[in-house]
Amino acid sequence: MPDTTSHTDPLEISAPHRELLDQVLDKWSLSVLNELCEQPCRFSQLRRTIPAVSQKSLTATLRRLERNGIIERKLLSSRPVAIEYRITPLGKTLRHPIDVLLEWAAKHMPNIEQARETFDDQDLA
Repeated sequence: MPDTTSHTDPLEISAPHRELLDQVLDKWSLSVLNELCEQPCRFSQLRRTIPAVSQKSLTATLRRLERNGIIERKLLSSRPVAIEYRITPLGKTLRHPIDVLLEWAAKHMPNIEQARETFDDQDLA
């Protein structure tokens, strides 16, 4: 197994970094993080605020984020079982880089849309 602890290039995206970015920046994770940055939520609240996500996808997303230390589960009561999800201090550190990426996308969306149109037009020819 290759040594991933000593990197000469801090921007190199090695396998562990790539896996983490895939897990944290995927479609549903961003939506979940957006909600949990505002306030802690229960599973049913997240399902209501993100209606397009399936129960299975939301469960998998919450588990991945919890495994990576980005969110935590808190038992509110045991009868009936009530669990709340909240962002961790580590998870809060993601807010700024994600906001920067979203700002970049918003700023450059016209250029991206033009590039897509040009590509799609060439593909049809």
